[in-house]
Amino acid sequence: MALHPDLDAFLTLARDKGHPPFHTLPVEQARALYDRTATQLDEPSQVATSTLHFSARDGARIQIRRYDPGDTRAALLYFHGGGYTVGGLDSHDGLCGALAALTPCVVFAVDYRLAPEHRFPTAFFDAEDSYQWLLSQSAALGIDPSCIAVAGDSAGGTLATALCLNARDQGWPPPCAQALLYPCTSARQDSASHQRYDTGYLLEQHTLQWMFNNYLRDDSDRDDWRFSPLTTASLDGLPPAFIGLAEHDPLVDEGIAYAGRLTTAGVDTRLEIYDGMVHDFARLMRVVPEAARQVREDMAEMLAEYCAG
Repeated sequence: MALHPDLDAFLTLARDKGHPPFHTLPVEQARALYDRTATQLDEPSQVATSTLHFSARDGARIQIRRYDPGDTRAALLYFHGGGYTVGGLDSHDGLCGALAALTPCVVFAVDYRLAPEHRFPTAFFDAEDSYQWLLSQSAALGIDPSCIAVAGDSAGGTLATALCLNARDQGWPPPCAQALLYPCTSARQDSASHQRYDTGYLLEQHTLQWMFNNYLRDDSDRDDWRFSPLTTASLDGLPPAFIGLAEHDPLVDEGIAYAGRLTTAGVDTRLEIYDGMVHDFARLMRVVPEAARQVREDMAEMLAEYCAG
C-alpha cells in the first residue's frame, strides 16, 4: 500500500521546512527537538499521574511516571523509544496515558538512562531493575504481581522483550504479556526494508546508526541478545506477544522475523502490520489519528486479555 497521504504531506512539509535530522545535531539539541515535536504531534494524557523513583543497582536514582486510571490492579511497565539516545517521559506521555485508560491498567513509564552518557548495557540494566522494583513493591503500589505486562516502542520494545528473555532465564516471575511496537531485534540493519526505507520515511538509516553508535561500546555489542533479540538461541517459554509494525518502516522485516520465531517457539503471538504507516506512527495522533488510535486499541485489547487485574 502507498504511504498514507497525511503522512506523505507531513514528511514533505518537514523536508520543506528544513528540519535538521537528529544525527546532524548535538545530543542535547536532538533530545530537545524530539521532546518538542512530540508535544506538537501527539495528544496529551488525560490520566492522573504521579512521580516515583527507584534505585538502580549502581545507586542511580531513576524516575518513573505512574499513570493511574483507577479501579485496576493490572500494571504495564513501559519503555519509551528513541534509539537509547533521545526520548523520555514527556515524549511518550500521550501514548502511556492512552494505554492506561484503554486497557485499563496502571502504567509505569521508566525514565531509563540514555546514551552516550550511559552506554550498553545500562538501559537494559535499568529495565531489569525497574521490573524487580515493581515486583518487590507491588503490594505497596496496589498491583497484582501476576498481572504485570511489559511494553515499549522501537528501542523500548527491544528492552521489553529482552527483559522477558532474562526473566525466563533467571527464573523470575514472568511478565504476563509483552507488547512491542516496531522493535529493534536484529544485530545488523541490512534487510530489504532497511534498504527500501533508508531515507524519507521518518526514521532514516543515518539517524538509526547514530543512535546505535551512541549506545554501543563497540561493534561486538551488536551480537549480544540484549541488543538484538533475534540472536538468542531460543525464544521458548516467553509471555504472549503483541507486535505492531508499520508498513513503511526500516524495522518492519526484523519485526516480522521476530514474530515468526516467537510463533515457531510456541509463543502466542499477534502480529499486526499497519498499512501506509511509518515508524513511530503510534505517537502521531495529530497526523494519522485513526491509525494511531487503532494500534493503541489493539495493544490495549491484548493486554486486557492477558493481564486482567
